Amino acid sequence: MGIHLVKTITIRDEVYRKLTAIKRKGESFSELFDRLAECQDSRETLTKLRATVEFKNKEQMLSELSNLRAERRS
Repeated sequence: MGIHLVKTITIRDEVYRKLTAIKRKGESFSELFDRLAECQDSRETLTKLRATVEFKNKEQMLSELSNLRAERRS
């Protein structure tokens, strides 16, 4: 493998939650973006994601995400 450059992107919280909902178990966000980009019409796929995810317990989910982020940073 070659050199991997790391890029930081900024996305809205609601977009992050939508992406998290479609991300497969064990799949990194880079792998998810690669999978979406490989779709025949990735723009259409991403457009369809808008407003398609509904969460039953939003506060619990946000708390769990916050805990996961803290674990990864330490």
